[in-house]
Amino acid sequence: MTSENASPGTPPAHPLHAESERHASWLELFFDLIAVAGVAQLAHLLHGTPGAADLGLYCLLYLAFWTAWMCFTTYGNVAADKVHTRAVLIGMFGLAVMAAAVPGVRTEHARAFALAYVLVRVLASRVWQSRGEVVADWPLAQLSVGVVPWIVSLWAEAPARYWLWAAGLAVDLGFTFALSRTRVLARAQEEWRKHAAAGRGRAHPRPAAARFDARHLDERLGLFTLIVIGESVALTVEASSEADWTSRLGSLAVGSFVLLLALWALAVRRTCGVPLLGFGVLAPRFALPLHCLTTGALGALAASLGGAVEHVGGHLPVGMRWLMCGSVAVFLAVGVVAGVASGRGRRWALGAGAPMVVAPVLLGAFAGRGAPAALVWALVVVARWPWVYDRLASRRDGRSVAPE
Repeated sequence: MTSENASPGTPPAHPLHAESERHASWLELFFDLIAVAGVAQLAHLLHGTPGAADLGLYCLLYLAFWTAWMCFTTYGNVAADKVHTRAVLIGMFGLAVMAAAVPGVRTEHARAFALAYVLVRVLASRVWQSRGEVVADWPLAQLSVGVVPWIVSLWAEAPARYWLWAAGLAVDLGFTFALSRTRVLARAQEEWRKHAAAGRGRAHPRPAAARFDARHLDERLGLFTLIVIGESVALTVEASSEADWTSRLGSLAVGSFVLLLALWALAVRRTCGVPLLGFGVLAPRFALPLHCLTTGALGALAASLGGAVEHVGGHLPVGMRWLMCGSVAVFLAVGVVAGVASGRGRRWALGAGAPMVVAPVLLGAFAGRGAPAALVWALVVVARWPWVYDRLASRRDGRSVAPE
């Protein structure tokens, strides 16, 4: 991740990461739109008054979508203009099938979802075989062992199938974080030597570490976050268009838009799609999970904002209130972690970070009697607190701050 726009003291990008002026291609943008269409479908799983089971299923399916998307995003980032367009298009179709299966994923479409996911992951793994590269910074892009529980789930019923899906994702993530970059590359080279000694490895080059285009990866992550925010606006607009236009609805609609703008300012402006994360601060294996949490929280927030329109004249159900406040709390908690990693000190963590995580939790616990619009505007204040804190700190220390 590039350090071109990083503040003083920000560590440089990973030394093995290539950097260029390349931007996201039309094919990559198309792929992102298909993936976000799945996120929009997932938001409907949280419609009404979501319970713990609904939230758990949303998190599970979102992680599957994001993982499949990231596998091809990693491939496109490294392969650049040598990417196999046909493979990307097939992967795109697989994501479209997964998105179409979401409404019926609890019943007859669960097997279609699982099968599409397996095919996408296997295809994403195979595209690396001819390149002779190892994605040591994000091994999940090449792993396929995690699809075994998904294959078994084709013959399982709920809820066993969901536990198998979770186990498959846990295996992939476990390998990704348990194996260091050096160990991943060493294991791939050792396997190549064994195949070569047996006469089976001559057709493939000696494995080398894949070189990320850091600037391009930053752009892809930011674009994905931006599109998810756009989908959140679209879901709120859709819900508002079917409701009676009253002053309460107007206040809720404006507050929802301002809240999404505040989150956009934290996650996209001068960042790589993760709130308050500076460029070049974290290696991909740490930055990418933060991006998954960020965009997953935004998808859940979109569902709660759309649902709030249905209760604009009364009070939000407990589950919906916690969904709204919890998703904002998760988003801002990621911002606290990213801000600290980007060099913000302990004073900032206590003065800015702690309030913007604790406040949404308190609102979720004690704002049950308030109107939905009032809750949304309270969350706007919380989301803008880091900006207010920086302004107050700059005046106290006599520093200048870049204009918003």
